[in-house]
Amino acid sequence: MKIDLNNFERFEARHNAPNNTQIEEMLTALGVADINELIAQTVPEKIRLKKELNLPQPLTEYQFLRQFRTVAEKNKIYRSYIGMGYYNTITPPVILRNILENPGWYTAYTPYQAEIAQGRLEMLLNFQTMVTDLTGMELANASLLDEATAAGEVVHMFHGARKGAKKKVANKFFAADSVHPQTLDLIKTRCTPIGVELVIGDVAELDLTDEKLFGVLVQYPDTNGAISDYTDFIATAHENGVLVGMASDLLALTMLKEPGEMDADAVVGSAQRFGVPMGYGGPHAGFLATRDAYKRQIPGRIIGVSKDRDGNEAYRMALQTREQHIKRERATSNICTAQVLLGVMASAYAVYHGPEGLKTIARRTHGMANLLVTSVEQLGLEVVNKDYFDTVKIKTTPLQAKAIKLLAEERLANFRYFEDGCIGLSMNQTTDVSHIADLVDIFQDALGLNLAIDVEALAQDIAVSVPSSLQRTTEFLTHPVFSQYHAEHEMLRYLKRLENKDLSLVHSMISLGSCTMKLNATAEMIPVTWPEFGQMHPFAPKEQAQGYQEIFKDLEAWLCEITGFDAMSLQPNSGANGEYAGLLTIRAYHEANGQGHRHISLIPSSAHGTNPASAVMAGMKVVIVKCDDMGNIDVADLKAKAEQYSNDLSSLMVTYPSTHGVFEESIIEICQIIHDNGGRVYMDGANMNAQVGLTSPANIGADVCHLNLHKTFCIPHGGGGPGVGPIGVVADLAPYLPGHSVIDNNVGAKASSAVSAAPWGSASILPISYAYIAMMGGEGLTNATKTAILNANYMQYRLKEHYPVLYVGTNGRNAHEMIVDCRQFKPAGIEVEDIAKRLMDYGYHAPTVSFPVPGTLMIEPTESESKAELDQFCDAMIEIRKEVQEVIDGKADAVNNVLKNAPHTQGMTITEEWDLPYSRQKAVYPLPYVQANKFWPAVRRIDSAFGDRNLICSCIPVSDYEEVEA
Repeated sequence: MKIDLNNFERFEARHNAPNNTQIEEMLTALGVADINELIAQTVPEKIRLKKELNLPQPLTEYQFLRQFRTVAEKNKIYRSYIGMGYYNTITPPVILRNILENPGWYTAYTPYQAEIAQGRLEMLLNFQTMVTDLTGMELANASLLDEATAAGEVVHMFHGARKGAKKKVANKFFAADSVHPQTLDLIKTRCTPIGVELVIGDVAELDLTDEKLFGVLVQYPDTNGAISDYTDFIATAHENGVLVGMASDLLALTMLKEPGEMDADAVVGSAQRFGVPMGYGGPHAGFLATRDAYKRQIPGRIIGVSKDRDGNEAYRMALQTREQHIKRERATSNICTAQVLLGVMASAYAVYHGPEGLKTIARRTHGMANLLVTSVEQLGLEVVNKDYFDTVKIKTTPLQAKAIKLLAEERLANFRYFEDGCIGLSMNQTTDVSHIADLVDIFQDALGLNLAIDVEALAQDIAVSVPSSLQRTTEFLTHPVFSQYHAEHEMLRYLKRLENKDLSLVHSMISLGSCTMKLNATAEMIPVTWPEFGQMHPFAPKEQAQGYQEIFKDLEAWLCEITGFDAMSLQPNSGANGEYAGLLTIRAYHEANGQGHRHISLIPSSAHGTNPASAVMAGMKVVIVKCDDMGNIDVADLKAKAEQYSNDLSSLMVTYPSTHGVFEESIIEICQIIHDNGGRVYMDGANMNAQVGLTSPANIGADVCHLNLHKTFCIPHGGGGPGVGPIGVVADLAPYLPGHSVIDNNVGAKASSAVSAAPWGSASILPISYAYIAMMGGEGLTNATKTAILNANYMQYRLKEHYPVLYVGTNGRNAHEMIVDCRQFKPAGIEVEDIAKRLMDYGYHAPTVSFPVPGTLMIEPTESESKAELDQFCDAMIEIRKEVQEVIDGKADAVNNVLKNAPHTQGMTITEEWDLPYSRQKAVYPLPYVQANKFWPAVRRIDSAFGDRNLICSCIPVSDYEEVEA
């Protein structure tokens, strides 16, 4: 027998779960000869690609990791003193291994099903407590995309909170010129579409009596490192009806007077330096804290304390009406993706170190800045900012700065260089005395000095130099959770205890329609924690980041090949941010062509709720287009409205395949109608998992499309974030892609202002999608799409006799997802929520509930699930249908039944008395497979209404639990 020495194990066979035998069994059930026949019945011929994807040959996991190491080594890691909101930090190994590298944490979905998400909900509550304690505010959200976008949200929040006379006349927002430049850039982006006048200047010269002024943003400590007391400034602002936001630093606030003490209205920032690597810009957990008075205006997700059916404390997302799928075109914010995984890491860092540990890190960081100041002053150099926390600005001439820069980079150190010749140096958790000595040597050698500076001796006499009036006097992190887990064994067990409360992809399929919970392969994840990617500052010179630049170049080219577009921007750091960026690109194109009046965006009634929210934020007026009885866009209504608004038509926002899980036959005609009336077509890329290799946005006629890399291209959801939402565009839109004010991100002179804080958004997780494409290759990606469609149609075949499937294509097929109708059970008192909660007893997370049609479940299995897993889920759904029938037939009580009481907890089953009208076995072991691998929900069904009536969004004192429950 000959041996084929080139027969390597293909990654595709690991990613696409069904084997050949399973595929044949599913095809036989569907009555087709082969998978290509199924695809022909599903995807309209006129939109099919005429050639295969032109991508590099696939690599094995071993080959990829070996080759990718050489790419990583092209990133040169210098000691970073750049600061500007990004700092080296130490990720405690217990957090690195047990959260960031742990699929039990990173493969979970957004905690919409709270009963099986209590672990990460608790950690997010810790995050909110950490932020409110350190900022001195009353309420915080559970993370935003980054510091700059959080600042942008403050603009919208303050604008919406105007009162009295201000509501009529005030349309001016002031940002201090001492705010980080990347934040100023993004605020500019946010202000322009909604018609807010942005003024940037010296805060000391601001006229707070200006009746047109509604809000102000200052930085504390500012971008130069200076710290100032804004108490009197804020009091004067409030006297004039002006709201004040402060961008701040959590580590600094362990030592400095908190913004809440100064009476600030909102505080934003980044939790990056709490154990999250810089990662060339992200992902990091931004935060926004505010006063209780603005709880209805605060953007993003808020975790609150409620109770379950037994009265036990339980956590869930509070005030869910803020979510875009409810507010739609009335939304003033569009946070579809938070940064949950990074928020979890940051809060775990605070739990592990506790208040005293954080103070120690902060004092040491501040002490290093003091040591640097003492040393450089002995060199005869002047420090511009006399009061500081960790950052000092040293006065040098442009000629001196040039010499210092050459020598610093030669010695592998990056400083911040100001236009006036000054040099900024920021200390961090990793800075030690030897580093200060190196800095002194660099200054001495570059300036031709030869002074005897004994840095070691100076280090023995360093004290706190923060003025007493700016020193923090209040306690923080007083809740027991921040004092109990400082030993690694205790922390390890705490993290494991929380992890065990959450259902993730390590347990079972999460078949969420529109959300594509597919395999996040270990080989794709490994490079994320390599220091060559994690320890790179986003504003380091590009020549030091050649590995990253190679990844960007290849990934952009590959995504262009997949989508058919001409250019790609990797900057948007969530799907919603990608939508926003795409619409801003269209807006900039129209303005450049003298068509700035085009402001109408047509959006089908079936669209994702993020679509109208993004359109409003991009300064557009939303006009809804009808859908027909089959869920397709009503072409006649679309044509009528496109013609009606042809003079002002900006764009159409369309999802393809449709949100109903169907390849609409009229999509090319739809795109042509928009083009004929002067508009551009924005395609929502949420369902790209059904397109790759078979069709493409450009082939259909779209002009711009965002791609959810956290869906189709395998970046994990991380419990609700990180996400990445790059946009692809046709050639004439390419010049208007998002640029960046600090680093040239290769767009060009016509680039729009930034949509994310960092030039390439969440750069450190782009290697995941890069790895996926590199190991799958063109054929593998196409087979993944075919398999996703096969799996969905097989599930439709198994479920359609038990649940009506709402929408199908011309040949009775679905795309990669389907909607099953549960509304017919309502007369018997059974709601779709009851089915969702009952699935927990079977070990499954519910599919997408009540979207896009209320009372339905939208199911998407993905290509990463085997036939055995599909069958097991279908068995669970079919058994639940039998339980529903028992209620309909009167065999089970209409109120006290196994569905209404779901989920059932372990605590219920071990009580001596069982007074429910069905057996314990039926409750918790409804099918034989469950007993072999039981997942126990942590709590019973949660009372969300109680939580909204009694809003508690931070850790409550242990002594108060009983009182709150009463």
